[in-house]
Amino acid sequence: MNQLYANNESETKQVAQELAKFLEPGDLILLEGGLGAGKTTFTKGLAIGLGIKKVIKSPTYTIIREYLDGRLPLYHMDVYRLEETGGRDLGLEEYFEGEGVSIVEWAKFIPEDLPTDYLQIKLQPAGQDLMEREILFHAVGEHYNQLLNLFLEER
Repeated sequence: MNQLYANNESETKQVAQELAKFLEPGDLILLEGGLGAGKTTFTKGLAIGLGIKKVIKSPTYTIIREYLDGRLPLYHMDVYRLEETGGRDLGLEEYFEGEGVSIVEWAKFIPEDLPTDYLQIKLQPAGQDLMEREILFHAVGEHYNQLLNLFLEER
């Protein structure tokens, strides 16, 4: 597992913005981390990197938010509320196989609905400052291994 550190929200966004350069249609990112870990902040950075101008909001109550005005569409999903029911009836595969980038928060609640290949990013507190984050990357599948290697080489 590869790791980076961010000292504040701005650096967390910057890491995500840099990653966005390497994303392609159909890419899937699973964002993990507790409440307040920086998942939405990371998504905001990805959106900036994709050229999305709209304000990014957490999709906690809507489950899926679509942002279509960037280099690639961004589908931001928070599936925390699907812990009991799963995501079978939401048509998630249409997003995962579509022309955009899908970001899924709390993916552990829908394992049977996920593709076999993805990039998992875990955000967790690091250090004394509450804004410091350790960002852990885990690529599953050849495509995501290549993507992660290209991203890390450029850093």
